[in-house]
Amino acid sequence: EYMMNDNHINRFIMLVLMFVLSMMLLIISPNLISILLGWDGLGLVSYCLVIYFQNIKSYNAGMLTALSNRIGDVALLLSIAWMLNYGSWNYIFYLEIMQNEFEMLMIGSLVMLAAMTKSAQIPFSSWLPAAMAAPTPVSALVHSSTLVTAGVYLLIRFNIILSTSWLGQLMLLLSGLTMFMAGLGANFEFDLKKIIALSTLSQLGLMMSILSMGFLKLAMFHLLTHALFKAL
Repeated sequence: EYMMNDNHINRFIMLVLMFVLSMMLLIISPNLISILLGWDGLGLVSYCLVIYFQNIKSYNAGMLTALSNRIGDVALLLSIAWMLNYGSWNYIFYLEIMQNEFEMLMIGSLVMLAAMTKSAQIPFSSWLPAAMAAPTPVSALVHSSTLVTAGVYLLIRFNIILSTSWLGQLMLLLSGLTMFMAGLGANFEFDLKKIIALSTLSQLGLMMSILSMGFLKLAMFHLLTHALFKAL
């Protein structure tokens, strides 16, 4: 209804549906390969949605979004390469047993880097307020409750690595900084959509800090409640 007067409403609907499909692929994936497929689908469709209005501002925002997320894609590719040390890419079989080994620490740090780019933690947090150049339904659905929680979701699945190594403490520091920075920056912002983006950013910092302290069910619960109130 919001986009009713748009000339290309069908294209918009198809893009949003493609987005939801790649998010579903990411969520139900049992191994890192199909997670990468869903992850890259998210990055690509999100780029198409950010540049939807096709002016200079949205082109710049789209490039910033795409290039920031590429860092995370490369980190996931590298973690797939590190998984060659084991028998398959189904990380779920190796997390418990191999949690103290160097290979699993490497995979965990790469996955954490990927999650930090997708969930816009410091130092990758600049793309989320910029991506608000997209249409408002995209901002509500994609940049508050779907795309940016993919990183949190991935870390919920890899939470054993966070709780058994120094990665959790590093994540706690960075997410606390993100929370502080977003809350501080929102006080000096006049564009309403950017304020909403910064509020999303502080909620993401909260989710990440809860998660790095080891409360993964609480982080999942906050992810769901935040999706509900931000979509409203």
